[in-house]
Amino acid sequence: MTYCVAMRLNEGLVFLSDSRTNAGVDHIGTFRKMNVYENPGERVMVMMTAGNLSISQSIRQIVSEKTNAEGRTIWTAHSMYEAAQILGDAIRTVHDRDAEELSKFGIDFNVSIIFGGQIKGERCRLFQMYSAGNFIESHDENTYFQIGEAKYGKPIIDRVVTPHTSLDEAAKCALISMDSTLKSNISVGLPLDLLVYNTNDLAVTRFVTIDEQNQYFQMIRRSWGSQLKRVFEAIDDPVWDAAPEATLNVLSSSIDHSQPVRVQPPEALVREAQPVARQTLAGDGEADVAQQPT
Repeated sequence: MTYCVAMRLNEGLVFLSDSRTNAGVDHIGTFRKMNVYENPGERVMVMMTAGNLSISQSIRQIVSEKTNAEGRTIWTAHSMYEAAQILGDAIRTVHDRDAEELSKFGIDFNVSIIFGGQIKGERCRLFQMYSAGNFIESHDENTYFQIGEAKYGKPIIDRVVTPHTSLDEAAKCALISMDSTLKSNISVGLPLDLLVYNTNDLAVTRFVTIDEQNQYFQMIRRSWGSQLKRVFEAIDDPVWDAAPEATLNVLSSSIDHSQPVRVQPPEALVREAQPVARQTLAGDGEADVAQQPT
């Protein structure tokens, strides 16, 4: 499996991908998921892939040579939208060639792609491509895309990233998102590829491959876990069976009559219900002492 995330911001673009592929716990490989198509001063495009590795590698090979009806390739497309259309055509070419044969072996045609960048004369743009070759584009209301094991890293991005987020803050958020995914899913693994692109640079100026020894990512892993624990411990515990007038941290009230959906046991096993004494936090007198657990 894999995890890739890309963000389109006012200042530019952030791309982050892992490099793990596997066909079971005893067959793990490393293949880089990020490919850069760069003609400095004229265009920079980035493609990240998830899904069947053989399909994504075929698409990567074909897309750089694929020609549309007007005779243009991704290297000569007039816009990122046209380049995305050419990529979609490449996906369909591989589907037409391989999908039927793959299905004979019970293998689905499965690929997801994030494609983004900038062509001189237009703004940065970001697209998510699907197995059918269709795609959607990122806008301010949805400023990032994820593919692969997206669920573990999504909450932090939803809470932090907006179009106004700086590139460094977005890169930090992407790395935290990746760390959360690495923590929860063994099908995602190091090394990582991180590319940060400034609008109108029209060249790759900030790129790094991150392994276990990377100092910044080690700091992220240590500090994010410890800070999360600190924040968690600072949140008050819930108050159960609170008095009706209580207004602080009330989870349930003494006048709350919520009940679970109960499944009745067989009649022969039914026993007479015994009252459960409530534990008190403090008491005076023998009656209160008698209710304390021993």
